[in-house]
Amino acid sequence: MNKPLRRIAIFCGILVLALMIRDNWLQYVRADELNDHKLNKRVEIERYAHERGNIIVDGQAVTGSVETEDTYYKYKRTYTDGSMWAPVTGYASQVFGANQLEKLEDGILSGNSDQLFFDRTMAMFTGDKKKGGNVVTTLNGKAQKAAFEGLGKKKGAVAAIDPKTGKILALASTPSYDPSSFAGRLKDDEKAWVSLNKDTDKPMLNRALRETYPPGSTFKVVTAAAALENGAVDDIDAATDTPEPYILPGTQTPMVNHASGCKNASLNRAMEVSCNSVFAKLGDDVTRDKMVETAEKFGFNNGEIDTPVRAATSVYDKDMSRDGNAQSSIGQFNTAATPLQMAMVTAAIANDGRLMKPYMIDSLVSPDLDVIQQNEPEEMSRPLSAENAQLLQQMMENVVERGTGGNAAINGVKVGGKTGTAQHGENNSKNPYAWFISYAKGADGSPVAVAVVVEDSEARRDDISGGGLAAPIAKAVMKAVLDDK
Repeated sequence: MNKPLRRIAIFCGILVLALMIRDNWLQYVRADELNDHKLNKRVEIERYAHERGNIIVDGQAVTGSVETEDTYYKYKRTYTDGSMWAPVTGYASQVFGANQLEKLEDGILSGNSDQLFFDRTMAMFTGDKKKGGNVVTTLNGKAQKAAFEGLGKKKGAVAAIDPKTGKILALASTPSYDPSSFAGRLKDDEKAWVSLNKDTDKPMLNRALRETYPPGSTFKVVTAAAALENGAVDDIDAATDTPEPYILPGTQTPMVNHASGCKNASLNRAMEVSCNSVFAKLGDDVTRDKMVETAEKFGFNNGEIDTPVRAATSVYDKDMSRDGNAQSSIGQFNTAATPLQMAMVTAAIANDGRLMKPYMIDSLVSPDLDVIQQNEPEEMSRPLSAENAQLLQQMMENVVERGTGGNAAINGVKVGGKTGTAQHGENNSKNPYAWFISYAKGADGSPVAVAVVVEDSEARRDDISGGGLAAPIAKAVMKAVLDDK
């Protein structure tokens, strides 16, 4: 071979090698990236070419698929009681993508997961249609209905947990939306999407997981836990050294009480009538760093609480001044919590100091109903000792039996609770948030812990209170769980 031909051959060989490298790079190294690329319509078309698997509650599907007249997008997602279940399911839209469980478990639901490889292979031999697997949730349908109907037209959220396992039993948020309204590709779907995103009430916001609020007096149970764990209080019935008025440290500002008889009130009495001064002083006595330590054991300042939907980070400020810490100890200033976080706090107390990791997927199953993944309860932390948790239970039960939480009482059942009315807006100008946290307890422990926040309502400002607005909702949720046992 002469020299020019040899050069051409070498050059062509290099081109072929480069082509092979490029082809393998695209097929193997960048395969997942290209599959997931927003401009790759083949993946979207394939996802809706067959029936999607379902999200299951109490053995029944709350999702479905319906055949369309579209040539490429053959099946569209449907939802049963979509507005009630949207904070759990999220949405799956042919145009606007997916979120929450619909997105996080898309591989199982679409049938494309590697965990379903065997099912796909068998379907090729048997000629069966491709199907998605199912996501079985921990949710309790009666509790979810009680939460959603209890909130009604009010803006707010409910989170309910099984304290012994961490299973999420209810997750409601209002106002809500029906994911079916924009699941397809028609003009009406686009109009619904645009309208929902323009709505100033934010119906697509999952308030139970993704919104944080000042927790108000419900946070006092965390301060009480810190006081007991750090020795600031030895006897919950002994008088505290709390003056009236109590002046915030480093300031000339008095802490305002909305209850009477708070001077030197015992921790038990202060919890019962919700004395701001006692808890603000206890927060200062415990110190900011110890308050942060206790709050973090309950889940505050943790940006990785996944249910598997990630919750917004609840905050207890690590850098605030002494007076800021005193105010934060009653759930104001920079303290902020999701409803899920306050349900976790309540669950840890109800479970004798053990905080279980919250989760809402019980199992993943294949199209032929074989379990391919089973989730088990997992301990997350121990924020307080069993002894101190039981003291807190005693105080919270007093709140319901003879304090501000009487509207949560259930005949024949031991109920513990704590009310909260959190101020917000510039100079507290807006209607306050109404909070209530509670648990119901039987002979073998507590099957349910609940947190309710009512963000606003049609009630007059002076009529807004955790005991008045939020406690009846919590009662309905607890009763639904108890009746289901």
